[in-house]
Formats: sequence, C-alpha cells, structure tokens
Amino acid sequence: MHMTSEAIIIEPLDLLASATADGAIWSHSSEQLNINLVRLSPGEGIALHINSEVDVWCVVVAGEGRLTLGDEEHHISAGQACLIPRGIPRSIQALRSPLAYLSCHRRRAGLMPVGPDER
Repeated sequence: MHMTSEAIIIEPLDLLASATADGAIWSHSSEQLNINLVRLSPGEGIALHINSEVDVWCVVVAGEGRLTLGDEEHHISAGQACLIPRGIPRSIQALRSPLAYLSCHRRRAGLMPVGPDER
C-alpha cells in the first residue's frame, strides 16, 4: 500500500472508459481514508450486507442504480452523493447502464462486508 502526503487528482470518467471488469477499478489509501472507484455492469450489484465499522460517502460518477438502505430503496444517478450510515443493511445494483461511484470512508483494515445474519 502506497501512502503519500501529495495531492491526488484522478479523472474518474477516463478510468471508467478504460475499465474492462466490474469491481474496484481504482483505489487509494491515505493515512486517514480509503477511496474506491467502483464499476458495476447493468443488472450487476453488491449483495445485501452490513458494514458495522464506518460510515461511507458515495458520489455517483456515471449511470443509474438502486441503493437499498434498510427497507428503503433509492434511485441514484450521476451527480448525486449519499451518506450510507454504518450498521444499516445495504445493497446497490446498476440499472440500464454501467454504474460507477466513488466511495470514501475512514481508513480501516479492509472491506469485508458481512450478511445481515452474520452481525
């Protein structure tokens, strides 16, 4: 893991244009933050899980999706940002086009989501 005190500037749409697979297509960890650019193909998603450690801030870069937080479903699209509180069951799914979003949270060891029954 490379950590730096220099500013980092990325072009998320350029990274997305060259992506060939789903998942985290770019990641960075600083002393305080973990940041990921995630891509999901139409119909693909991240299954229902619970992150009980950190709140997550997401900014939708491209596409449209469905974000489920607890019992509520939210339509999300490019240009929107959302705060996903820790401890709440959540899932995300791309709709008609690839969905890409930046997620940012306080640094922690690693992202290992657990199912709702594994808390």
